Amino acid sequence: MTADPPPALARITALPSWLLGRAAARGHRLLADSFAGEGMRMPHHVVLTAVAALGPVSQAELGRTVRIDPKDMVTVLNELQAKDLVTRTADPADRRKNAITISPPGRTALHRLEELGDAANDELLAPLDPAERAQLTALLARIVHATDSPDTQER
Repeated sequence: MTADPPPALARITALPSWLLGRAAARGHRLLADSFAGEGMRMPHHVVLTAVAALGPVSQAELGRTVRIDPKDMVTVLNELQAKDLVTRTADPADRRKNAITISPPGRTALHRLEELGDAANDELLAPLDPAERAQLTALLARIVHATDSPDTQER
């Protein structure tokens, strides 16, 4: 357990924004470390999840859905394709577009990443009981969804 912050920092370290940032950093670190053992990164997990749910899906739609910049999406897809986790084929409806599909090894990798992600989240939330975990998740979802609404994007 870490020591209490000096009194001069007590106000800043009690702010929800600071606490959320610290919790997010710890969560990212736990996931990144878990995924690294499989030679994977968090964007790989996001893309595999989306392709499994949406596929076959165009590369452009995939990028918009998961909010990954098109240049970064190309890199992630190249890495996943090099590992035979996804396939890119010409979209039969528009040969100028790629249709992305998850492969059988990709489904296996996705299942493994889901297990690792669940374990990392369990470690992150270990100090909370099940009711507190559910409450925290619900509250965070409200915050995230409020920031995704058109009203808040104009600010």
